[in-house]
Amino acid sequence: MYPTFIDDVRRENGFLTIGEIGGLVSKANIVFDPFSVLISRYVEIGTGNTFYPCVTILCAQDADLAIADGNTFHSNSLFEATAGKIVIGSSNQFGEGGFTAKANREGALISFGDNGRYINGCSVFGHSSLGSGSQIIGAIAVDSCSLEAGASYRDPEPDRRAALLKGFGPAKGLTVPVGAVINGKGSFLPEAIERQSNYHPKV
Repeated sequence: MYPTFIDDVRRENGFLTIGEIGGLVSKANIVFDPFSVLISRYVEIGTGNTFYPCVTILCAQDADLAIADGNTFHSNSLFEATAGKIVIGSSNQFGEGGFTAKANREGALISFGDNGRYINGCSVFGHSSLGSGSQIIGAIAVDSCSLEAGASYRDPEPDRRAALLKGFGPAKGLTVPVGAVINGKGSFLPEAIERQSNYHPKV
């Protein structure tokens, strides 16, 4: 049996106890290491999600954070809803390589559709809409952007795929259409939008 102070500290800070995390497992979620995973008791979580070690999901009592089904949260993923709302659809990948989403401004809303991929140290803030199938790949700070929904990165037709940001640097206030990509090298600008077929020839 583990020391009782572990659960005491979690309760005092609004996180699920080790036993309550076990309750998530009873709903067909996978938690590889409950002692390194912190999940707020105010988070809504569906079924079939996978939580790797060192994941933090924080939600204030007067904020909202909802997770649907079948998502994968790799190590060093952080979600924080303290002044706004985060909504996560189904079958998304967060990390590998780290991921951060923070709705920590008044009125912030970050929404993820289904079948997205957000990896390699990206972060999302503000009022951001990440449509189904969208991708963010790299150390990109995304602030109040819209990535339009489309097919996932597995679709053989690149111009059907959802919007994509890749590279590094800040991206703010952008709308990226379906089939398009911005490959940023220190900055992300609307005039840098390209077709994904430039990188992945059509089948």
